[in-house]
Amino acid sequence: MPVGQSPGTEPSCRILDGGAQATHIDRVVDPKKPIADSIRRLEQLLELLPNGAVKDLRGKIAELRSTLLEPRPPALVLVGRRGSGKSSVINALVGKKVAEVGHVKAQTGKGKWFDYGSELGALTILDTRGLQEGSAPAEGDEADTPMASILLEISRKAPDMILFVVRAFDVDSAIDVDVDHLEEILRACQRTHGTSPPVFAVLTHADMLEPRDVSLTKSDDCKDRDEKLAHLKLAERTLDDKLRGRPRIVPHVAHTLGVSAYMSFRDDGTVRTDDRYRIDDLAAQIFGKLPAEGRGIFARVAQVTVVQEELAMDLTKATAAICAAVAAVPIPVADLVPITSAQVSLVAGIAWIGGRAMDPKTAGEFLAAMGVNVGAAFVFREAARALVKYVFPGAGSAVSGAVAFAGTMAIGKAASAYFIRKVALDEAKRLFKGGA
Repeated sequence: MPVGQSPGTEPSCRILDGGAQATHIDRVVDPKKPIADSIRRLEQLLELLPNGAVKDLRGKIAELRSTLLEPRPPALVLVGRRGSGKSSVINALVGKKVAEVGHVKAQTGKGKWFDYGSELGALTILDTRGLQEGSAPAEGDEADTPMASILLEISRKAPDMILFVVRAFDVDSAIDVDVDHLEEILRACQRTHGTSPPVFAVLTHADMLEPRDVSLTKSDDCKDRDEKLAHLKLAERTLDDKLRGRPRIVPHVAHTLGVSAYMSFRDDGTVRTDDRYRIDDLAAQIFGKLPAEGRGIFARVAQVTVVQEELAMDLTKATAAICAAVAAVPIPVADLVPITSAQVSLVAGIAWIGGRAMDPKTAGEFLAAMGVNVGAAFVFREAARALVKYVFPGAGSAVSGAVAFAGTMAIGKAASAYFIRKVALDEAKRLFKGGA
């Protein structure tokens, strides 16, 4: 697929004279500017496409824009009793100590939105005071009660999601009061913001269920582990039944999942113990319900491969569909720069999801390493594609579209393998050649 540059167009990548296997990317102050320009050009090109395809493509281009150019930290509300493990869930999702865990007294003071994260990005969390809290928190709060604190902050910012955090052994212990509070929070969201977010019920401390000395992460004693998992399944079903028994809550219940979020950290922040269980599953469930603007940041911060690969595949499919439509425009070689730009943007986006900077230069270097924009095979393939479209306008456009779609899918899969699964460059190249 083309990653060349036509004369008179804005710079993205160009093939160097003499067949040199190197790619030049013009330096810009904002590394996202070439990607923004690419998306803008694609939007302009829609005027040349048949009306039937435009509506769907506008949605796909909007998806690229939201994910790559308008990312924001997802806003999550964690609600639960003191000691339920709200701060531990934050640490487990990020994989680092970013929230203080209260072992004896309440740690979370003011119910306030905080950004928890790392150099990869942040999650905006309302890490609330514990429901039914019996002691004052370590920090002061302007609200009189935990619920007043939560409602005050929700009035200031609309959450994307509510995590209702309950210890697995508390699912039948005065839980109705906590569910009442959850219902009140959902009503407040609806009243203030006109919508209520999805609710995930998270059962923590799954590792503390009987038999307590059996690890959920090891399968040495299958019979005892099966017994522990049966207890966890019962706890999940009990809590799920409680929530689905409330008509005002049930439309918003997305999932109920038991986890272990336990991690222990040394003073220097390194991990001493990691007993996380099903946190990757929790991350995948959260990711699936987030708005497009929050999905990219979440994928970067959580660093869960299955989540990153899902987002990368979504972007790849959207970009491939756009490239196929552009290639089908019955104007010979009119697709060269738009497809080039779209594919560079795709690779830069996948690299960003994998934890790198969103740098078109990195994308260009990767494409050059794949052999996408150099060599006689590329030149002959693109010349043949343009010629077919010129000589046989109808069939040629269909062939062009199919080639562009397959090639873009191959680029996306190879980039995902390299930037997310961290395979060697040679393996990524093999994957690209197998799919192109």
